Amino acid sequence: MKAKFCQSCGMPMGDTDEMFGNEKDGSKSDDYCTYCYQNGTFTYDGNMEGMIEFCVQPMLDSDPTMTETQARGLMNGFLPTLKRWKTA
Repeated sequence: MKAKFCQSCGMPMGDTDEMFGNEKDGSKSDDYCTYCYQNGTFTYDGNMEGMIEFCVQPMLDSDPTMTETQARGLMNGFLPTLKRWKTA
């Protein structure tokens, strides 16, 4: 099974739908996590740069060997490839 990532913040969503956000009708979103998407609406309405700022600390918390510069670099490379932030 291919790893599934939130198409807004890039968080791994696991092997179940537990971390999936939900649509207005209560159905699970296949694209967005519960932190980013609730009741068919994004919980964060800023830009990609703001999302990167928000995500740096959780990345550092999850990997104590990672530096802030590394976390920012990873996010700057990954977020533009996600559905929500793709501009191409």
